Order: sequence, then C-alpha cells, then structure tokens
Amino acid sequence: MSGSERSTEEKIARLRETLNEHLYRYHVLDAPTISDALYDGLYHELVALEAAHPSFVTPDSPTQRVGAKPLEAFPEVSHRVPMLSLGNAFSDDDIVAFDKRCRTSLGNANHGDIEYACEPKFDGLAISLTYERGIFVRGATRGDGAVGEDVTQNLRTVGSIPLRIATEAAVLEIRGEVLMQRRDFERLNARQAANGEKVFVNPRNAAAGSLRQLDPTLTAERPLSFFAYGIGATDGVELPSTHAASMDMLARLRFPVTAERAVVLGVDGLRQYFARIGAARPTLPFDIDGVVYKVNNLALQQQLGFVSRAPRFAIAHKFPAEEATTILEGIDVQVGRTGAVTPVARLKPVFVGGTTVSNATLHNEDELRRKDLKIGDTVIVRRAGDVIPEVASAVLAYRPVDAREFVMPTRCPKCDSAIIRLEGEAVARCTGGLFCPAQRKQALLHFAQRRAMDIEGLGDKLVDQIVEHNIVHTAADLYRLGLLALASLERMAEKSAQNLLDAIAQSKQTTLARFLFGLGIRHVGEATAKDLAKHFGNLDRLMAATGDELLEVHDVGPVVAQSIRQFFDQPHNCEVVAQLRACGIRWPEHAGVMASAASGAVGAVAAVELKGPFAGKTVVLTGTLATMSRDEAKEKLESVGAKVAGSVSKNTHFVIAGTEAGSKLDKAQALGVPVLSEAEFIVRLDNSETH
Repeated sequence: MSGSERSTEEKIARLRETLNEHLYRYHVLDAPTISDALYDGLYHELVALEAAHPSFVTPDSPTQRVGAKPLEAFPEVSHRVPMLSLGNAFSDDDIVAFDKRCRTSLGNANHGDIEYACEPKFDGLAISLTYERGIFVRGATRGDGAVGEDVTQNLRTVGSIPLRIATEAAVLEIRGEVLMQRRDFERLNARQAANGEKVFVNPRNAAAGSLRQLDPTLTAERPLSFFAYGIGATDGVELPSTHAASMDMLARLRFPVTAERAVVLGVDGLRQYFARIGAARPTLPFDIDGVVYKVNNLALQQQLGFVSRAPRFAIAHKFPAEEATTILEGIDVQVGRTGAVTPVARLKPVFVGGTTVSNATLHNEDELRRKDLKIGDTVIVRRAGDVIPEVASAVLAYRPVDAREFVMPTRCPKCDSAIIRLEGEAVARCTGGLFCPAQRKQALLHFAQRRAMDIEGLGDKLVDQIVEHNIVHTAADLYRLGLLALASLERMAEKSAQNLLDAIAQSKQTTLARFLFGLGIRHVGEATAKDLAKHFGNLDRLMAATGDELLEVHDVGPVVAQSIRQFFDQPHNCEVVAQLRACGIRWPEHAGVMASAASGAVGAVAAVELKGPFAGKTVVLTGTLATMSRDEAKEKLESVGAKVAGSVSKNTHFVIAGTEAGSKLDKAQALGVPVLSEAEFIVRLDNSETH
C-alpha cells in the first residue's frame, strides 16, 4: 500500500469514527454536539472517499446503513436461545403470588426479600441483534419465539443500533425493542398528512409497519429507535452476575438502555416502582404498557428456570386496561380452527388503548348472557392487558327500547353442519370437523400427525399452502394429490413433492385405532380410539353404534358417547370417511368384543386376549430403542394386551430398557422390578404375537 493510500484509509477511518460518535450522541444520548448541516457535510465527504476507494469500505461504516436492494420476502431465522414471552400480572395479588413462587422455589421463603431488576415494558417489537467479533451481522424479529424473520437490512437503518461494538466475543446477541418515540411519531404523521398519505394509529403500529418494509430505503425514512433490555446467545463473553450489571455493560457498549430501570427489594419495592413508573408514564418519551420485573441475580434466574414458554424468574406487570363506550351494533359468530363457535361483537368503531376497535370477543354464550348484552346497547369496551379488546358490560341506563336478544345459530355459517353444545361445556362447536372450511387446516394437521396417519412431510406451512390454494378441501383430497400440483407450490421441489406422495401412499396401510384418532372426533384421544377399535373391531359397526352400545366401551362415558354419535350423525363427515375408504385406506379388521358378545363368545375372546407374556401386564419404557421408536413399542405392547405406564412403581411388571436409560431404570432395580433388554423384549413380543 502506497503512502497516499495509507493516508486515505486513515482519513476514512477518522471520518467513520467521528460520524459514529455523533450518531451515538444524537440517537442514544439525545445530546448532539454538531449541527445537521455539519454532520451531512462529513457524511458526504465519507461517501465520496469510499466511492473512490471501495476496497476501504467496511460493514460498520455509517454509509452502509442504507443501500441494500429490496427483498422479495424475509428469510427465517432460528433463535439459538428462544425468545420467550413473559407471563402477565394484572393485580397486586398477582405480584404477591409471583414473589412467593420465586422465594419458595429458591428455598428462600422465610429468609429475606429477593432483589429484583425493574424496567418499563416497551410497547414495540421485540428483536434480537447478533454481533460476531463486534460486527453487527444479523437482526431478527421474535416471531413465534423459536423462529423469527431476518430483518437485518432494515435494522441497519436504525441510527441507535451500533454497527460495531467494542468486543472481540465470537458471538454476542442483544435482545431489545424497536419502537417509535412519541415526538417522532407525531412528526411522521404530520408529514404523512401533508403528503396526503395514510396516518398511523399509534407508535407501535407505525414501528411494526416500518420494520417490515421489504425495501430498506423506506424503513430508513421512518424514525425508529431501539432500546436494549437483555442478552441472548453468547460465545466468548464473561457476563456479569446480575441483570442490572448486564444492562450497565450494554450501556458501556453504547447500546441505548432506558434510564428508568431500577433494582428493588421484595414486593414493597415492586409496588413502589410500579406506582412511580405509572405516574411518570404520560411524560415518558415512548409508549409503555406496563413494567417488567426480573430476579436480578443471574444464577438464581437459572435455578428458577422456565415453565412452558415463559421464564419463572420474570413477569410483566400490566397497567390497568383502558376503557371507552360505544354502540354494540350486532353480534356475529366466528368458527375457530377447532370448531369452537364464538360470538363476536360488531361495534361502532371507537378509539381505546391506542387503537381503533370495531370488533371484540364475547367469549361464549354464557358470558354474553352473564353480562346481559343486547344488540343496540351502549357498552363499555376494554383493551384487557392493552392487547385483547373485550366488551366489559352494558350501560343499562342507555338501553334502547328496541334492543334485541342474540340467538346462537344452530347451523355453522361456514359448512351448514349442526352447532352443538355438549353438556357441561361452555363452548358450542361446529360438528362438521372433516368438512368445515374453518377447521380445514387443523383437521388436516391432526389427520396427518405421527400418532394418527403418520404422513411425514405434511407440516404447518405446506398445509397452509394447499388449503389457501384450494388444492385440498378434506383429508380425502390428500390421496388425490398429483405431483404437478405439489411441485408448483413454494419451496416444494419435485423430489420433495414425490416424497410426500410416497408418504401419503404409505399411510393407506394403517390401523383402525390410528384412523379413528385421525378423524379428530372431539374427546376421542389415542387411548379411546384404541378402546373403540378393540371393542367394535369394525368401522361400520362403530358408525352404526347407539349411544348405549358406545357406553359399553371401556372408559367411554356419556359425553364421549354423545360426541362420537354427533360426529357420525353428520352426513358431511360420513361422506369424507367414505371417500377416505374409497381412496384405499385399509386396516386389519377383527371380530371385536361387541361382535363376540353377540355370538355368546365373550369368554373365548377374553381368553385369547389374555394370552402372552405381556397380556394384562403394566410395562414401562425407558431409554432409546434401536429397532423402533418409543411410540411404536408402546403401540405393539398395547396390541398384545399390555398397559404402558409413564412411571415405575411396585405395581410395574416389566421395565424395558434401551440405551441411555435413566432414573426409571434405577428405580426398577431398587424395587426389584424385572428389567428386559431390547432383544429380550422383541423375543417376548414375537411370542405374544403368535398367540
């Protein structure tokens, strides 16, 4: 490199450093030290130098924040550490219970208060920023927590997100929120209105729409901000011992971190913080919908762990819901993907909780009656938890004389099947499960799942496509699919399409129990499907069975019997079953307990069923089997009369242990329960199947 080139590179580096410093002062500290005109002059000087010397351009240059080509779609990103949502608290009792759970789980119930880190709950979009060796390489939305969308190009346009940070860590992932501050939102809407363009309802909607633009240059025109609130995946980073110290570390790395955070002790400290932030809420520069409490000590966080899709060590304390009054103009019904029929209020549009609400859930018919709601009423609308609009109550003093009662329909508006409400249930349901368009996706996914028809490769995204393209209407249509129709779908090459067709063809050979479970009859799970198959042995006998005959089946009570009868009483469902059988779905049939009883041979059948080493025995599976899956082993055991349990007790007859067997094996040995290897299991299984 010549002396002049070295001098140019050094000048570019100085300009870059100067501009990044001023970006930090403007976007993060909100304390600019130079005018916009001077900043623009320095920026254009850097642009000119980099254009003349493209080899000196680096990813962290301010000039690289905008300029990428528009995308056709956002690629998916799998989060190495899931981005979990938080549990919600709406009352003081909820917070007392949260603190008690933490203290009890930590064995700290009577040994002093827990230290909590507290911070505002931003009303924006959760995102993750991944840095490798200090360079920003990827940004993603939360998505479903496990998989989000890659919005790296758009996030590069956000001035408060640093493109380079002072760390040599192999990986440092920062979690935070993209939002639009109130002053920026007002300026944006003023500009939109002046240009005759659509104005945004609230800052959150504006931020969401801006971040999900496929053209990054459009995102760059929107005044987005970022605040960091946590750390995700790391490699080569020694983290502090507390959450508060982690936030201090992020601030030193020049990430925006809210100044409203605090560390408090116990429930009293949480109450005081909530009151303080609630009082300050109107004056904050950004919208918040509550506060977040986290156990401050990171080691204690790990000890508390997680439950379902939320951490045990943190909770979101939501502000009271906002309310407004409007007119209940009508009530429609909405059919959910499981057939649940839900009344939905049609409202005269009203602005509440930062958004315009024109529809709100009424949950179910009982709830509607309890609230004494009539069409034409003036009603109070609440955004519960600032998220879900609901009708809280009617203002009876304003009820008009022509207010009308709502009558729940008896036929499904989507498929004209009967709507039934089973005794003891709050929710009415459409009975056309195999036929109803509203239930189509759920019905197909259930039918294809591993424990039902086991159609490998038929997952959520593919079902979405074949339903939305009107390729498949019922499960029977799966068996009529052609290669060309499948191969034309997005991300579906010819080989993938052929693999799916092969899996569909293979699924034609099944068992009656799997088929029954796959039909998705309400209350008929795997165990009940097996009992029904065992009792009737034949689908036609089951479909023709009376309620009393169904009650003869093991573990089938009045509710389950009624559900089965209603399913097969629907002509639509019977038509789909007939089509499935016509497509070639087959299973081994046998006489069944019912048929044998009719011929006076119950004792003989019982004697046959109780033969073999596993008949009537309780068996526990543990570890990994080499020749079959645990589900396959369970199915084989149940087919020869065994009961497969989930835990070992003194009543267990056998434990079948594969490789990497754990505590169940230890308990079996301690209790003296016979333990079979996989080879011994297979030999005994063969003996059972020969009877």
